Amino acid sequence: MGDVRDNREQGRFELEEGGAVAFADYRREGGTLVIRYVEAPPVLRGTGAAGRLMQGVMEIARAEGMKVVPRCGYAAAWIRRHKEWHGLLA
Repeated sequence: MGDVRDNREQGRFELEEGGAVAFADYRREGGTLVIRYVEAPPVLRGTGAAGRLMQGVMEIARAEGMKVVPRCGYAAAWIRRHKEWHGLLA
């Protein structure tokens, strides 16, 4: 399992596992991180990779003191299921 990295050039957080990359496309607006969509390639679907990606994204947001706006249905549902991150919602 890899670590989530911030690919600022492409505006996305990435998690590479087994040569495949799950990513969360984002936009920074001041102190707010807007998550536009989360995508996992077919080989990673059902493996929990997208959840591990979201965990890493939220850890980065917390470390940077950012609030989060989940525009993506998956990201919003993931945060709803993980109450420990509700305090980061904008």
